[in-house]
Amino acid sequence: MAEERYLIVGLGNPGQKYEKTRHNVGFQIVDAIAGSENESLKLAKWDALYNTLSLWEARLYFVKPQSFMNLSGKSVARFVDFFKIPSGNILVVHDDIDMNPGRLKLVAGGGPGGHNGIRSLIQCLGTRAFFRLKYGVGRPGKEGVHAEIPVDRYVLGGLSGAEQELLNRRIPCLVDGVEAFVKSGSQQAMNIINSVK
Repeated sequence: MAEERYLIVGLGNPGQKYEKTRHNVGFQIVDAIAGSENESLKLAKWDALYNTLSLWEARLYFVKPQSFMNLSGKSVARFVDFFKIPSGNILVVHDDIDMNPGRLKLVAGGGPGGHNGIRSLIQCLGTRAFFRLKYGVGRPGKEGVHAEIPVDRYVLGGLSGAEQELLNRRIPCLVDGVEAFVKSGSQQAMNIINSVK
């Protein structure tokens, strides 16, 4: 029997300039999940870095679009169309400014909420029926973040040492959550991921 196929997408901007910014936590998380299997996203196709792994009794395509955030959907749509990935097997990992730093949330569907990467995916895939794993980065004016920092400058700013350490501590839970998503379904994954506040 053929392995079921899943697409695990991290959103971010390409280039060293953006590597450790808040807007690129999606890239970091996908790299870390692949890294937990001693793999990296080093292959290039359709304006993306990717890798294909047989993992958790499934075929997983890890993808990081390299076309800048607001054009991410074009690259993702090529993978979805070519590998025939059902929308319910697509998991997109991205930053969320409306959640406290380090908070995790797995949701099904929903609108872009001001996130240009998600807006591009919805437009190019023609559906909202994919899963989103949100990682909270906070918003200026809340939780001690200086209100005078514009949102665009804030998300493109580098993670502080404490923020990076918090992200690193979340990785084992994120790996467990994505494994549960693939092996047991979204509800089990939500039980693991959404319990992290």
